[in-house]
Amino acid sequence: MSSAGARALLPPRQQSTSLGRRGAATAAGLALGSLADLLLADPRRGHPVAGFGQAAGALERRTWRDHRAAGVAYAAVCVGTAAAVGTAGQRLTAGRPLARTALTAAATWAVLGGTSLGRAATTMEQHLAAGDLAAARAHLPTLAGRDPRGLDEPALVRATVESVAENTSDAAVAPLFWGAVAGLPGLLAYRAANTLDAMVGYRSARHLRFGWAAARLDDVLNWLPARTTAALTVLTAPLVGASPAGAWRAWQRDGAAHPSPNAGRCEAALAGALGVRLGGRNAYGERVEERPGLGDGQPPVRGDIRRAVRLSRAVWTAAAVLATAARLARRG
Repeated sequence: MSSAGARALLPPRQQSTSLGRRGAATAAGLALGSLADLLLADPRRGHPVAGFGQAAGALERRTWRDHRAAGVAYAAVCVGTAAAVGTAGQRLTAGRPLARTALTAAATWAVLGGTSLGRAATTMEQHLAAGDLAAARAHLPTLAGRDPRGLDEPALVRATVESVAENTSDAAVAPLFWGAVAGLPGLLAYRAANTLDAMVGYRSARHLRFGWAAARLDDVLNWLPARTTAALTVLTAPLVGASPAGAWRAWQRDGAAHPSPNAGRCEAALAGALGVRLGGRNAYGERVEERPGLGDGQPPVRGDIRRAVRLSRAVWTAAAVLATAARLARRG
């Protein structure tokens, strides 16, 4: 008999207790995984996301076709497999709260990247403080996909601050959001979709059609988390000496001007909170974009990287608390 069938035979009070324990175990896993990321950052070796990326890359090389249908099938297989692994994990740990907590904690730690994002931005600040533009340019690909060649310090600073703003949602708030909504399958499926977007979602000649499905899926999955990130930027701004009013004003006024339906909300809110102006010319290999201005004031300077990292940490820590509380309030 399945676990669901066996549970249906229990009296209502015991059913409620069983579901409550599952919710508490998932909530505890989200909290412990978030704490692990806060203290340890990403696993240094054998990172599961890197392993997924390698497998997805191998599959892409075998299945690539220059049309959308092939990309839809590719995204469905990759994300569906990740969701199936999460579902299997939940079934295996049904009725075993300690195992559910441990598995959820490990998955949460693996899919979160909030602390690593902050460390990468801090490394950029250190290179710039040392006047080592060559090292700073070489380091930029760990933060942003734009072409670092020829970028001066102001351009590198702006790229870093914009990356911190956007990836606070992608690397931390969004996986926590989907972990709260759907537990293990939500954590793994979101990270799979976001990884595919980074791999094939850019508008290169090869992936313009093949990567369409991955890019659109990532947009859909990040729609609510990006706006949650902007809202949390407003709410946590006073904790780091930033402006909640500025964050709200820039979010509402400038967020929709960005070409991304999601990144603009995060970048505008952070720009307004810090009192800086983001946007401008970005080069992605042969493709060049002129981004609209977000926020008021002057472009960010080196010291604003540290302020952005502090605000990012406050935002995603608040998201972890909310995700844990939301899952704890659920019955399953």
